[in-house]
Amino acid sequence: MTPLRQSPDEAVSNYVLVLFDSDAYMEVMTVALRKSPDAESFPHEAGGIAFGRRHGRGAQTNRSGRFEPTAYEPVDDGWDSLTDLDALVTEVQEVPARRIITKNTSPDISFDRSINPYRGCEHGCIYCYARPTHAFLGLSPGLDFETKLFAKTNAAQALERELADPKYRPRMIAIGSNTDPYQPIERRYRIMRRVLEVLSAANHPVGIVTKSALVLRDLDILSSMAERGLVKVALSVTTLDPKLARAMEPRASTPDKRIEAVEKLRAAGVPTSVMVAPVIPGLTDAELDRILERAASAGATEAGYVLLRLPLEIGDLFVEWLKANCPDRADRVLSLMRQTRGGKLYDAKWQKRLEGDGPYAWIIGRRFEMAAARLGLNTRQTELRTDLFTPPALPGQQLRLL
Repeated sequence: MTPLRQSPDEAVSNYVLVLFDSDAYMEVMTVALRKSPDAESFPHEAGGIAFGRRHGRGAQTNRSGRFEPTAYEPVDDGWDSLTDLDALVTEVQEVPARRIITKNTSPDISFDRSINPYRGCEHGCIYCYARPTHAFLGLSPGLDFETKLFAKTNAAQALERELADPKYRPRMIAIGSNTDPYQPIERRYRIMRRVLEVLSAANHPVGIVTKSALVLRDLDILSSMAERGLVKVALSVTTLDPKLARAMEPRASTPDKRIEAVEKLRAAGVPTSVMVAPVIPGLTDAELDRILERAASAGATEAGYVLLRLPLEIGDLFVEWLKANCPDRADRVLSLMRQTRGGKLYDAKWQKRLEGDGPYAWIIGRRFEMAAARLGLNTRQTELRTDLFTPPALPGQQLRLL
């Protein structure tokens, strides 16, 4: 249905999008995205930011983080002054990193170390489980997370130092497990590319997760590393509906671009998988089989999924987004989420946080397994090599004896 357009002079621009694509969704009606009654603003009493200011962003609000002694929210003074404020712009602060490799001991993930070239992410995915980390900086996990970013400009140099440590032992480094290394500002900063250059020179294995087709920019490095068994790439696909994706992941590549990236990576010999992440019960779970079919057709050999996670501030942010964009689905989605989390919106228990619990979570898991088996996915796991590792030789450092 075509949006109801009004002149720029009118303060309110209400519209309804009802989406249907029989080819993409096997004759299943897609999600109806509806603007809230006041299309220009999420309610100010809820700490909302006027729609015109946050256009192209995921979060509706910008409440203070959980560690702040005083909570701040915008309040209209009666003169409509909030609508006079300029649109939010992306601000990037360049910060030096003392160390760039982060270790973890989580028992339910497949890696023990990772690199995050950036803090905050301009993709603005409303469900991003990295949002709460912005509270550690005294910033909001809401719109601040999408607009106040930090670039670790010396990441490549820090990585060289850490890899050169005589005590270092190589294992796969995950990149993209927190914020996306190929978010839009990477076009300017090129931190990820420099990190890959260091890893390639040292013959160090790396696993990459991204929602961006910008990964194809580094195909020369990735294909060279793939020939040595040093890299694998996963594209994260939440939905195939471009309108829903734009609302949930406003500055990430479109779903079709991500699938196209899978195809081009595979054509270049790079082991590639697709992560259906997150699966949102009642909103995107109906697409699970279709996403895996598109992934397999594009050449992906492996796939995985993660149930929607809503830790800390993300719960409120997601509920706000859901009620503003899919009000007719909101109650159903939240009910199903609680059914997969023991009556809560989130359960952080190990082994439960990624796949959930209960009958509905079990059904999602079995559907995934059956579709993956039918499509020939996950028949074997890509193992990356560590035996080729050659520590970098820093200036003034004596080369190690072979």
